Amino acid sequence: MSPQITLKDSSSDLANVSGSHPVDPSTRFFLVGIGGAGMSVVAQLLHQLGYPVAGSDREEVDTLPALRQAGIQCLVGHRAQNLEPGDVLVVSSAIRADNPEYLRAVELGLEIWHRSMALAFCTQRHRLVAVAGAHGKTSTSSMISHALHTANQDPSFAIGGIITAFGTGARLGGGDAFVIEADESDGSFLNYSPQIEVLTNIEADHLDHWGSAEAFEQAFVDFTSKLRPGGSLVLCADDPAVARLAPRFNPAAQVISYGFGPALPQSVIQASLYDPRLGAGSGKVRVEVRRQGCPVYRGEVRLAVGGEHMLLNAGAALGAAYALGVDLGTFVEGLATFSGAARRMQFLGEVEGVRIYDDYGHHPTELAVTMRAARDLAAPGRLLVCFQPHLYSRTYTFSKEFAQALDQADRVVTCGVYAAREDPLPGINGNTVSDLMGEKARFVENMYAAGLAAFQAAKPGDLLLFQGAGSITHVAHELSENGVAGLRAKAQEGPAA
Repeated sequence: MSPQITLKDSSSDLANVSGSHPVDPSTRFFLVGIGGAGMSVVAQLLHQLGYPVAGSDREEVDTLPALRQAGIQCLVGHRAQNLEPGDVLVVSSAIRADNPEYLRAVELGLEIWHRSMALAFCTQRHRLVAVAGAHGKTSTSSMISHALHTANQDPSFAIGGIITAFGTGARLGGGDAFVIEADESDGSFLNYSPQIEVLTNIEADHLDHWGSAEAFEQAFVDFTSKLRPGGSLVLCADDPAVARLAPRFNPAAQVISYGFGPALPQSVIQASLYDPRLGAGSGKVRVEVRRQGCPVYRGEVRLAVGGEHMLLNAGAALGAAYALGVDLGTFVEGLATFSGAARRMQFLGEVEGVRIYDDYGHHPTELAVTMRAARDLAAPGRLLVCFQPHLYSRTYTFSKEFAQALDQADRVVTCGVYAAREDPLPGINGNTVSDLMGEKARFVENMYAAGLAAFQAAKPGDLLLFQGAGSITHVAHELSENGVAGLRAKAQEGPAA
C-alpha cells in the first residue's frame, strides 16, 4: 500500500508542497484528480481567472465533459509526461505519494499546491465566507450563495456539490463575497484566512487523519485563529461541542450565534429560531436577530426544502448575511427560493409510482437526520434505502451507529463499500452494517443489483432513497432516467463498486 500525501501536522503544510503564488498569467495549473467534486470546482475557478488549466483523472468521470466544454484539458490516466516545465501541480490529500505526476513534479522542482491553497489563491481579493463543520457544510454554503445572489450581491462560490439553481458548484461573481465549503477532513481548512467563519457543528470524524477526537476538536479551535482582523464567527448554539469549545475560540472575533435554544454567552448578535414544531414539517420558522439584546430584524423564514436541520442552516445563513451587511429582509426572500444542492435529499423523479431520492450523507449523524426527513417525506408510504458505505475505516468504526440510523427505514439494502482513497480492510463490507439489522436489511455487493433489489421491494407510493457519498448516485440516476430496464442491464454487466 502506497502512502498518501498527507499533512505533516495541523499547521496546514503538506509534504513537498510549496504554495507560493505565481504572478505570470501564462502559468499552467495541472490538477491531479480533476474530476473530483472539490478539484473540478478549483479547475473552473482558475480557468475563469484566465489561467491555463489542465488535469487528469484515473477514469472518465461525469464531470469531465463539462470541464472540456469550458476549455479545460482533461486527460484520462495519470502519467509523468502529462506535466510540462513551469506547471503548478495541484493535489489533494487523497493522492498517493507514488502518483507519477506528483513524482515528476518533485523531480522537476515544480510548485506543488494542495487544493485548498489553490482555492485560497482564487479568493484572495474577496471577503471570504468559510463554512465548516462535520455536517451541513454543502447545504449551508449553497444556501448562503443562493440567497446572496437573489439579494443582488453577485457572490462567488466554491462548493463541493452542485447548487441546483446554478447547475454548478463554482462561480466567479462580480461582488466582494466569496463563499466556500471548508474541508476539515485533512486539515486543509487551515489554509484559509476568512472574514467570516460559520461552524455548523463539531463531531469527531476523519480520525484516520486526526488520530483522536481531541485533535479533531483542536483543529476547529485553530481554524478560528485564522480569521482576518475584525472577522466574525457564526456559531450554532444548539450544537453541544460548539458551545463547549466556544470559550477557546478566537477571542478577537465578533461572535454571532444561532439556534432554537439559548444563545451563546459570547455572542454579540443572536439569530433566534422559534416554533421548530411548526417549522420542521412546513419549512417555516419565525426568526429574530438581536444585537446586544436589541432586535434588528424580525420575520419568518420559509424554505422549499424540508427538515429541521435545514432551518438551522437558514439560521447560519442569516448570521453570515448579517456579518456581510446584507439587508436581511431581502436575504430572507432569497432563502425562500432555495431549492437545495444536488445530492442533498434531491428528488430525481418517480418510477412506476415510486419516488426516487439521492443523498450524499455518509456519517451516522448525517444519516440519522436524513432518515428523519425522509420518513416525513415518505408518509403515508414506506421508506426504502439503498445504502453504500463510504470508506472501510468509517464502516468499521461506525457500523453500529449506521445500523441504528438506518433502522428508521422500513427496508434497507446495502452494497459494497466505496473505497475512495483507502485499501480494503479484511472482513469489512456493506454486510458489516446490514448484518446488525436483522430481517429488514440485506447485502448485495454489486451496487446496481442492490439498487434493483431495493426497487423490487418497493410499492407505488413508497420512497426509495439512494444514500452515500460515492458512486451510488449513478444507480439513482440510472433508475430515474432509464427505468428498471436500464438498472437491470447495468446489474447484469458485472461487478460495480
